[in-house]
Amino acid sequence: MKIKIPPFFILSCWAAAIAPGIAHAQIYSGTSAAGTVVLSNFSSPEARVLLIAPSRDDHEVPAATAAAAKSTSAIPGAFKEMIEDAARKHDLDPNLLHAMIKVESGYNPKALSAKGARGLMQLMPDTARRFGVSDAYNPKENIRAGAEYVQWLLKLFQGDVELALAGYNAGEQAVIRAGYRIPNYGETQKYVPKVMAHYK
Repeated sequence: MKIKIPPFFILSCWAAAIAPGIAHAQIYSGTSAAGTVVLSNFSSPEARVLLIAPSRDDHEVPAATAAAAKSTSAIPGAFKEMIEDAARKHDLDPNLLHAMIKVESGYNPKALSAKGARGLMQLMPDTARRFGVSDAYNPKENIRAGAEYVQWLLKLFQGDVELALAGYNAGEQAVIRAGYRIPNYGETQKYVPKVMAHYK
């Protein structure tokens, strides 16, 4: 297929060819005997390559990049600041708190479990009272108390993150009764590796 186009259309054709959504192909240019510029998607001995279209749309985003961007943008900026602040104050890795919140509530500050755990870090009423929380649905209070409890558990279990997570989920006494091992509770057995997978 050959199309005869006056020379002043070359630039506009070039722009159209590289615009998003255009089919990928090589475009050749040449000049007819009458002096008319000819654009074609077929080569010929006298033609030269005018454009090689990119292998994929410039606006196409790789799936992994898109997923990571979506994951990051799903976390409200205010929560990020609260988590980093709480982690800094309680000498914790903020990534651990992020992993816990991801599993506990999916960043839903109004989350309520069937057992009565509330907010971002799913504080049980007794735990909320223990750490001076007046409103477990208040993100700042919830994160602060959750971080304080995690710090306390890490000290109790001598820095063992998995035991601290088990204690957070099942209660520290359950871990102690299990001989300082993850208790044989179905929920806790699933919870610890799930958080660790997000953490790592």
